[in-house]
Amino acid sequence: MSVARVTEIIASSTVSFEDAVQQGVARAAKTLKNVEAVWVKDQKATVKEGKIVEYRVGLKVTFVLED
Repeated sequence: MSVARVTEIIASSTVSFEDAVQQGVARAAKTLKNVEAVWVKDQKATVKEGKIVEYRVGLKVTFVLED
């Protein structure tokens, strides 16, 4: 039997939403063991002078707890 935990993080990128997700998963995997899934809860963008300057994502990261 496996037991999993879900934690929420926020990640950002100046490139794209997809890159923000990749950055968030990569960073979570440095600290959390057994990362199994990620759910993009929300997306936001910061706008300056009519242009998007930062993409932000709220993520729910699922990881399996060790025995």
